[in-house]
Amino acid sequence: MKVSATSIPLTDLDVDFLLLPLAQDALGTMRATLAETLGPMAERAMQDFSGEEGEAISFYPDGARARRAALIGLGAADAVDAERLRQAAATGAKLAVEREAQNVAVRLPAAGPPSETAGQALTEGFMLATYRFLKYKTEPAAFVEPDRLILHVDEDDRDVRRGAERGRAVAEAVRTARDLVNLSPDEKTPTLLARAVEKLGKKHGFEVSVWDKALIEEEEMGGLLAVNRGSPEPPVFMELTWRPERAANETPVVLVGKGVVFDTGGLSLKSTKGSMDQMKADMAGAAAVIGAFEALARLDVPLYVVGLIPATDNRPGENAYVPGDVLRMHSGKTVEVLNTDAEGRLILADALSYAATYRPDLVIDLATLTGGQVVALGSDTAALMTNDRDGAADRLTAMEAAGRRSGDWVHRLPMDAVYGKLLESDVADIKNVGGREASSITAAKFLEHFVDYPWMHLDIAGPAFLATEKPYRPKGGTGFGVRVLVDFLRDYASPKKVR
Repeated sequence: MKVSATSIPLTDLDVDFLLLPLAQDALGTMRATLAETLGPMAERAMQDFSGEEGEAISFYPDGARARRAALIGLGAADAVDAERLRQAAATGAKLAVEREAQNVAVRLPAAGPPSETAGQALTEGFMLATYRFLKYKTEPAAFVEPDRLILHVDEDDRDVRRGAERGRAVAEAVRTARDLVNLSPDEKTPTLLARAVEKLGKKHGFEVSVWDKALIEEEEMGGLLAVNRGSPEPPVFMELTWRPERAANETPVVLVGKGVVFDTGGLSLKSTKGSMDQMKADMAGAAAVIGAFEALARLDVPLYVVGLIPATDNRPGENAYVPGDVLRMHSGKTVEVLNTDAEGRLILADALSYAATYRPDLVIDLATLTGGQVVALGSDTAALMTNDRDGAADRLTAMEAAGRRSGDWVHRLPMDAVYGKLLESDVADIKNVGGREASSITAAKFLEHFVDYPWMHLDIAGPAFLATEKPYRPKGGTGFGVRVLVDFLRDYASPKKVR
């Protein structure tokens, strides 16, 4: 989708659809302005418009070149933030799609955040709301995506243009992550996923190195190898690198993504409905890391970042690992397996252990790790946890702030030592499950055994894959995690540049 900004008179804007987000407080002053620029039909539409958040009224302007227009409510002006603009743009995007509009303009409202933030938010909301995954449809799609988005401002504004371009890059990276999650499992075996990542690296300018099974065995990644034992497909381990010349850091920030390309539960077999039937999404953490690298490279973020993705499926093949097995992990620790469906933490543990070789500034992992996250926080907010090292409170605050700014919401959970006692094993150093209570926290406490550096864990099980559509998040893969990572890392590189 092409994205641009213009300050030509509203009456001369030649588009299929003109979207007009308005705060309730602005209705009085805007009524005369819109009547003058868009004609009597705009004034009539305003008579039925309250400006409440989410409200939308379409009309045919008779005083301008735009063929259709819509008033979109923002609610109270003092409540208009970036997320509300994303949702308003998403409302407008759905109207535009219904009317098969190809050229769509959005007027920046007077209320809300600074113009650069507003430009990014409106672009993201519109582009994410128009996403459809149609790869496997054999009939011609009735859906036609708009091919151009224009942001309208009263005066030429470079900040709006910067925001719009950033929004486009971030939205396209989120769409990349969505595509990867939505792929049929037979088209994203570990090897095929690695090939797709290599292509993205060549396209966008980040490096990709792929280990085969022999190298994984040489590195003694016992967790990844155990989970892979029941599969006919070999595992891979991917290293992604973005290191611009002007990087702000000498040692990297490391992103780790869970790459279970399909999870049957292994011998602890999942039920199908509402569980195994959604497990092509169990690599959504990996997809978020991949999408983040695309955005970091396209935005030329001045930060040295490494991505680690252990990838395998988890199947109950004839050589599958079993409850009772004791695994020796990459770190040398031993793990008693009590549930083969708690496999994600095993492959992440090896990746987190390997991350120490980089002497990282910070490590962040993302994983669709536990059903407990969904119970605790639902499908809008990811669980956030960290280890008790210097700067822990600041890390949590910064990531939560990035979540609020980006719209990928995260919320901290406790990591007190008492939860770790639930992982004590009679036969090994630790066991791989801690029971039903506080399962998201005990999963994080398991991972904590394999880190000796500043670390944050994001459990994205709920928001990564949806059964019910949300304003700019479709059914299926959502690409959750890309935006919060990019926002956090931009701020990490240049704290004064992100608001």
